[in-house]
Amino acid sequence: MAAFMTVLESDLRALSAEARRRYPAVKDAAEHAILKLRSMSSPSEIAHNDDILRIFVMACEAKNVKLSVIGLSCLQKLISHDAIAPSALKEILSTLKEHGEMADESIQLKTLQTILIIFQSRLQPDNEENMAHALGICIRLLEHNRSSDSVRNTAAATFRQAVALIFDNVVSGESLPVGRFGSGGYISRTNSVTSDVNRNIKRLEMLELEVISGGPSLMRETLTKPGKLGLCLLEDLTTVAAGGSAIWLRVGSVQRSFALDLLEFILSNYVVLFRTLIPFQQVLRHQICSLLMTSLRTNSEIEGEAEEPYFRRLVLRSVAHIIRLYSSSLITESEVFLSMLVRVIALDLPLWHRILVLEVLRGFCVEARTLRILFQNFDLHPNNSNVVEGMVKALARVVSTVQYLETGEESLAAVAGMFSSKAKGIEWSLDTDASNATVLVASEAHAITLAIEGLLGVVFAVATLTDEAVDDGELESPRCDTDPATKCTGITATLCVSIVDSTWLTILDALSLILMKSQGEAIILEILKGYQAFTQACGVIRAVEPLNSFLASLCKFTIYIPNEAEKRSVMMSPSSKRAEQLVDQREGIVLTPKNVQALRTLFNIAHRLQNVLGPSWVLVLETLSALDRAIHSPHATAQEVSTAVPKLTKDSSGQYSDFNILSSLNSQLFESSALMHVSAVQSLLSALRQLSCQCMAATLSSNGQTSNHKLGSISFSVDRILLILTNNLHRVEPLWGDIVGHFLELADSPNPQLQTMALDALDKSICAVLGSNQFQENALSSSVDASNNLIGESKLRSLECAVISPLNDLYSLSQSSEVRAASLKILLHVLERHGEKLHYSWPNILEMLRSVAHASEKDLIALGFQSLRVIMNDGLPNIPAHCLHECIDVAGAYSAQKTELNISLTAVGLLWTAIDFIVKTIMQRTQEELETDLRDHETREEPTDSHDKVTNVTFSSDTVQRDRLLVSVFSLLHKLGADERPEVRNSAIRMLFQTLGSHGQKLSERMWEDCLWNYVFPTLDHASHLAATSSKDEWQGKELGTRKGIAVHMLIHHSRNTAQKQWDETLALVLGGIARILRSSFPFLRSLRNFQSGWESLLVFVKNSILNGSKEVALAAINCLQSTAVSHSSKGNLPITYIKSVLDIYEDVLQKSENSSDHVTGKVKQEILHGLGELYSQAQGMFDNDMYKKLILVVDSTIREAKITNITFEADYGHVPPVQRTILEILPLLRPAAHLSSMWILLLVTLLHYLPADDPVDDKEDDREGVRNSNHTHNNGEGLILNNTNSLFAEKLVPVLVDLFLQAPVEEKYNVFPNLIRSLGRCMTTRRDDPDGTLWRLAVEGFHRILIADVRKLKPASGTDLTNTRSSRIQVWKEVADVYDLFLVGHCGRALPSNALSATAHQTTESLEMKILDVLGDEILRSDTDIPLDILQRLISTLDRCASRTCCLPLETVELMPSHCSRFSLTCLKKIFSLCSYEMDDWNLSRSEVSKISIMTLMSRCDFILGKFLTDENDLGGRSLPPARVEEVTFVLQELDSLVIHPETASALPLHTHLKEGVSKETLKRRSHLLLLFPSLCELVMSRESKVRELVQVLLRLIAVELGLQKLSTQSS
Repeated sequence: MAAFMTVLESDLRALSAEARRRYPAVKDAAEHAILKLRSMSSPSEIAHNDDILRIFVMACEAKNVKLSVIGLSCLQKLISHDAIAPSALKEILSTLKEHGEMADESIQLKTLQTILIIFQSRLQPDNEENMAHALGICIRLLEHNRSSDSVRNTAAATFRQAVALIFDNVVSGESLPVGRFGSGGYISRTNSVTSDVNRNIKRLEMLELEVISGGPSLMRETLTKPGKLGLCLLEDLTTVAAGGSAIWLRVGSVQRSFALDLLEFILSNYVVLFRTLIPFQQVLRHQICSLLMTSLRTNSEIEGEAEEPYFRRLVLRSVAHIIRLYSSSLITESEVFLSMLVRVIALDLPLWHRILVLEVLRGFCVEARTLRILFQNFDLHPNNSNVVEGMVKALARVVSTVQYLETGEESLAAVAGMFSSKAKGIEWSLDTDASNATVLVASEAHAITLAIEGLLGVVFAVATLTDEAVDDGELESPRCDTDPATKCTGITATLCVSIVDSTWLTILDALSLILMKSQGEAIILEILKGYQAFTQACGVIRAVEPLNSFLASLCKFTIYIPNEAEKRSVMMSPSSKRAEQLVDQREGIVLTPKNVQALRTLFNIAHRLQNVLGPSWVLVLETLSALDRAIHSPHATAQEVSTAVPKLTKDSSGQYSDFNILSSLNSQLFESSALMHVSAVQSLLSALRQLSCQCMAATLSSNGQTSNHKLGSISFSVDRILLILTNNLHRVEPLWGDIVGHFLELADSPNPQLQTMALDALDKSICAVLGSNQFQENALSSSVDASNNLIGESKLRSLECAVISPLNDLYSLSQSSEVRAASLKILLHVLERHGEKLHYSWPNILEMLRSVAHASEKDLIALGFQSLRVIMNDGLPNIPAHCLHECIDVAGAYSAQKTELNISLTAVGLLWTAIDFIVKTIMQRTQEELETDLRDHETREEPTDSHDKVTNVTFSSDTVQRDRLLVSVFSLLHKLGADERPEVRNSAIRMLFQTLGSHGQKLSERMWEDCLWNYVFPTLDHASHLAATSSKDEWQGKELGTRKGIAVHMLIHHSRNTAQKQWDETLALVLGGIARILRSSFPFLRSLRNFQSGWESLLVFVKNSILNGSKEVALAAINCLQSTAVSHSSKGNLPITYIKSVLDIYEDVLQKSENSSDHVTGKVKQEILHGLGELYSQAQGMFDNDMYKKLILVVDSTIREAKITNITFEADYGHVPPVQRTILEILPLLRPAAHLSSMWILLLVTLLHYLPADDPVDDKEDDREGVRNSNHTHNNGEGLILNNTNSLFAEKLVPVLVDLFLQAPVEEKYNVFPNLIRSLGRCMTTRRDDPDGTLWRLAVEGFHRILIADVRKLKPASGTDLTNTRSSRIQVWKEVADVYDLFLVGHCGRALPSNALSATAHQTTESLEMKILDVLGDEILRSDTDIPLDILQRLISTLDRCASRTCCLPLETVELMPSHCSRFSLTCLKKIFSLCSYEMDDWNLSRSEVSKISIMTLMSRCDFILGKFLTDENDLGGRSLPPARVEEVTFVLQELDSLVIHPETASALPLHTHLKEGVSKETLKRRSHLLLLFPSLCELVMSRESKVRELVQVLLRLIAVELGLQKLSTQSS
């Protein structure tokens, strides 16, 4: 409120400012009002004080535009906030009347706005004077000739809103239901007639709710004060509309159309007033109805020609409201109005007038409630006329005029256009100028359109009322499950029947006429909707004659086969350009959009009325058959349509999408048969069978084209029967006999096409029934609880037998091979899809398949075997136990048949499935039953003694059953193992051993013994015997044909081209199978009786097979023995006696192979060697010393034998022979285990024997001598020859030997260490003879690995072995020194022939030499080792000898020395400098000793180099020295410059004590070594080489610093 007061004060200030000059009284009053306003706090206080209102009235009385605007605005605010007392209304209305007479437009608009605010506030007039005064202001402004258009429009709108507010106040004052019905305007047309019907149903339901809520008991005559005011206003408006003057409003003239428009508004929006208040009803009956009747009869022009259509429209709309809303209370008046409207249509009136009447009638037709009330009040009443029937006939006459009009075609096109526009949401408007021909055609089309929509409205209204009767329970739905009623009962149902009986013929004639002549998509769709709605309504009310008539009429528009003239017309039409190429002139089926929509409508009707069609199905099925033929016809086409409605479109595949849609609808119709009554389904099947039989008889006597048509109809019938069966599987019993009987009838036909069709249908039928949920549930219940449900079992048995029996009949009774093959195919399909659901028909099926196995036809055998394969793979769990033996026998029959090899092989494979099922399933079933019995036993309160007996009996019976089945399978496989066909017997043997290997743990001891002595070993003996006695003659393959008169045979691989080789393969398979069962079940088999004898016989057989058998058999025998030993030795399951027996076999075979190697090939020897290595690797924990010696003896003898037999192998092929390569592969596996540590020397010494040597290995230890003598029987000369011949083997052996040595224990290494170093040294010396060889390089690498990774880590042992260990290490270091002395001095840094090595090889060799020096200088001499001093002296001397090569050579030789030799010499010299230098981080005692020894050697070498340089320089005179000599001197001087020694190192120099200590005692870095060279350095001061002089000067300065000598200037400063 504060904001309101602020605004009001602001307005007063503006008023004061505006009236300051010309109206001082207004100014003073405004200022006085401001002061008073500040003392007020609410609008109620303002209402009680007239001063505020008085100032604004005063401002309005000034007649100044600005002051008036401010005053009126403030009055509006005061009225809106209820700040004016009701007593001031008269004064305000007087002020407004005066302002309404002012000429200013803004003032007039402000006045109207204030009037409206008054009506909207609490100041609304409550007496006749003020009400008339207020409304009079609006009317005077509306009718004043000087008012502008905006003022008139505003005045009209204000008056309308005032009238609405007045009548709202009447409703409120009379305590009537509040709410208006719609907007009060004319019901506009929507996009479709069905939408109009639905929308108007809702509107009328709302209206009835409003009226019923008031109730007839509330009607009264007395009126309240607001009611009297409303009644006065209604009477004045009626008088004005009739052309009189308004008495109460006290106005002269008002337009009749304006008053009539207001009356129409009141009639449509305030129905409750006329239904409840008698005075209002009397005015309606006596005044308003009289006015409308008079207006309908008059033909004069009332207010000019331009206003006549508008006035007529208002009159008709008002009449429509009275009929629609008040016909129940105004029976006579409504009948008169309806009669007048129907007669107007037949009169010769202007077309626009008739169109207006048609709009009104259309409105009645599309309103189901209005139509119902009219029919009940008039048509059903004997004293009244049939107004609804009259309306329908009148509309039908308008529709029929289209065929008599001269512009009929144009009118039909226009009608189609109007429906199309309406579908797009475009409303047609009426043009009153009918002089133009185009407008005339449009107007006629508009009239016809309204008539068609009216008829359709009746149709949809009937359908709506029918649905209402169904919802109310008066009628049964055609889709209900109960039988349909024969007679309609109920008010609504009777009403629907009466409407249909009185109108159906008229409606059908009119709609069929328009449907036949129209081509527009929208109108066709709308009419077909009407067809569908009316036909369905007829079906619901069981009106048979209208139903059949509409259905027959609809079918005429579905499929259209044009004649020749029409074909040419279609081909020439613009809309068929793309379809032109698809139409065949011999047979054209053109589906127009009308046909497609008619078909869709037919489908909808059939879906809705499928339970009540009865005999009418025949007509529907003939139509659908023709549709199916059209869809599948290659000559069928469809016309294109516009995009206004869904059209026939063509997809990328070339088929019309609408064809697919129609085909889908066709199928859906029959799929919905599951919802039909059983009797209805039987009627439908009867109709289909009748159609099929008629066509089948016609195929035998008709020509080609007609026969194709009949076949198409038969195919349609068969497909639909299948579809019905598929959707009625839940109640298939009463339908199955008729369906299958018809299929068998077709199969007996001589026509091949019908046979194929029938067999395919039979296949689908059987699979469909077996796949039904009902059958599956029955199968489960029968298999689980058949004993408790004998009725269900009998039902299942009869059903299953009925389903399967046609197949037995077809195969056994038919003489046609095609039919028999087809029956087998059907059986295959049944087994593949639904074999798990069969239970009672297995004996017949298996017997049928057994007979097929003995057939002569190859194709039949293949088909039968496919069924067997399905059974064996997927159906075994479903076969009863008593049928399993027969199933296995059938599989054996197919395995033994000779017709098809692949079938025999596959049948053998199927036996594995049977075995797996027998073992797993029965065992699992037994275990589950046992656990269930135990649980039941635990839950019983009183356990019985018979429980264990029952359980044991059950378990025993299942075990016996399992063993019997397995015995039958094993016996069958054993017989097949002797088959003459290699493929079959090999497959059977594989299967036998695969079974024993996979399921052996589940077999009992008795079963195992039976298998071993009855099947396994007999199979081995039989295969061995035939492999030895079979023919060795080569076979010729199958003859493929001839070429140039010579027969051409299929090629056979050389390994299988004789019978003996084929049996060798079989024998190898047997050995492999034995190996498998031994691997998987050896511990268990050892417990069997007589297993030891069987093992010994197996060993004998293996030995003979290796020595005398083929390569394939020998390898298989080795694998049999090896896999058994290896797989169980690691687990501890193999006793040591078995391992020894395996070693004995291998040793015996290898020893015998030395004398006759023809019997044992290299591949066999390799396998044996691999086996030895793997055996030891897995069973080394079980080996003792003797077994290990035997193992090494076998390997050693094999190496020697391989070296003798392959002595030229290297020269020929350039690589290690296969046997020696195998030995190298297994050597890492032969390292002695922890408990065999004493065998390391045997292994290493044995391997050292095969490295190059100048003389035999000389071992002084007694134990090693004994080992050597016991394991190497050849003499020294033989050893020397062997050692020097196989260099490639030695190359491969060196890395292996080094790896083994590094893995040996420390205490064992000492025994063989010197020999190993010596052997590697001999290998290194082979460089001179083979500079590019690999042996010396590998030896160098191994030598370094041993020194770096092992020598430095060896620590002296403790205790009593200390002396031995120390002596051994001294011996090792001596050997190391010998190797370095021999190899570095004699083989490194030497000049080689220019073509001996390539550049890359030179670089690699030089890098290796540098690495040798790095290891010696950086890894050995600089480490903290226990090398004796004399050995250190030797090693450093070796480096010095290598470093002296350049300086010791004459000048002539130095110039010829290669550069790498000089680099090697300088590197050695650098290593000596490095050994002398002092570095704090690595100084230790050993390092000190090395530096003391090295410093003297270094000083001597440096003095010699400097002296030699000076001598050579003097001898040459003016000539320059060789670059190598200058480089050497420069290197020495530079190293001397950077060399710093430790005091301990300096103490070893031959200097005076004071010179040793040096001047600076604080630092440990000394240069005392330079003092020894001082004389030589002094002589070099005069050298001709500037670089030498500069370096000498640097060294002399360092000597001065070392002596503490400084310049005089430095000292003085």
